[in-house]
Amino acid sequence: MDRSRFVTLALASFGLIFLSFIIRGTTRIFLPYSISLALAAPVVLLAFGLMCYLFVWGVLDITGIRSID
Repeated sequence: MDRSRFVTLALASFGLIFLSFIIRGTTRIFLPYSISLALAAPVVLLAFGLMCYLFVWGVLDITGIRSID
């Protein structure tokens, strides 16, 4: 993985978090709270998984096991 891809994935994860807030906020206008949470949850979980992946890559880079080119 190169540095530009790492940064792109990090920005994408923050974009997914922002998208989840947009989904949750707009669906609360028309739907009940529990349904809006259910609609936003997959996006939040995807963002969390992507952040965990990037965290592991960062730790592997710092320890020297696997480098980010």
